[in-house]
Amino acid sequence: MPLTAKDVDRFEASRPRLEAIAYRLLGSSAEAEDAVQETFLRWQAADVERVEVPEAWLTKVLTNLCLNQLTSARARRETYVGQWLPEPLLGGDPMLGPADTAEQRESVSYAVLTLMERLSPSERAVYMLREAFDYPHREIAEILDISEAASQQIFHRAKKHVADGRARAAIDEAAARRIVEEFLAAATSGRTEQLVRLLTEDATSIGDGGGKVPARAKAFEGAVAVAKFLRGLFRPGEAKRALVGGTPEVQAWTANGEPAVVVVLNGRVIGIMCLEVTAEGIAALRNQVNPDKLERATAHWAAMDHGEPLFHAF
Repeated sequence: MPLTAKDVDRFEASRPRLEAIAYRLLGSSAEAEDAVQETFLRWQAADVERVEVPEAWLTKVLTNLCLNQLTSARARRETYVGQWLPEPLLGGDPMLGPADTAEQRESVSYAVLTLMERLSPSERAVYMLREAFDYPHREIAEILDISEAASQQIFHRAKKHVADGRARAAIDEAAARRIVEEFLAAATSGRTEQLVRLLTEDATSIGDGGGKVPARAKAFEGAVAVAKFLRGLFRPGEAKRALVGGTPEVQAWTANGEPAVVVVLNGRVIGIMCLEVTAEGIAALRNQVNPDKLERATAHWAAMDHGEPLFHAF
């Protein structure tokens, strides 16, 4: 039986929440959109009149589609060129989902999405449904076809894995901009010691070029090594301008709730560097330069009022 307009409206009302769940689980906006579209096709084929709680039904279908996707994604990432990082979403993107509580903001941070790669698909699902969307364990158990006790155990195990011993700082947009501006001032000063003071002793820097843009396969580790890398990265040079095809603009923004450096060339986002800030300093820099993972950011950037750049790189 074809869906009625009311049935379609019921699905569309759930779409933002479904997209936010799928993005957190998959770390990719395109894969999240595909999972939500497949959920709609399942909704279209179902006898919706017999669905007592549409939200629960849709969440169950979507989550299990994502779990299947995560299983195949792990195999694909074994052959991924270089380091794999999630797709960053710029501040204001609706796919980031709810941000009313500290737990919701933390769950979509770039740092946590990266750490979630340590989790099994089921741990990832339980953690996200509980931490980000406040589903009770009874409902999570029904979604995943497990017992309520198992859901609680999986959640505690997942939370322990995600906690890496650092207390990430809660940062508003104004503070994020100040952090990025200070960071960029140090990075472009040509003086390594200024950068070292902003970094934690065990700071790391990792990049994802996906084999399409040059990115070091191994992370830089330690404040001095990271500072030297950054000093070289931001040093002007004709070779860099030739490599990227021009002189990019550099902006201070947020991505996934974290301070971020956004690099834009001719209206196209060509790099997003997310800064993980702790009470001790900047603990990690995660650089996304794979163009496939910056398409949504580019579209979102074009629709925003982002003002003048801080400076032009290279």
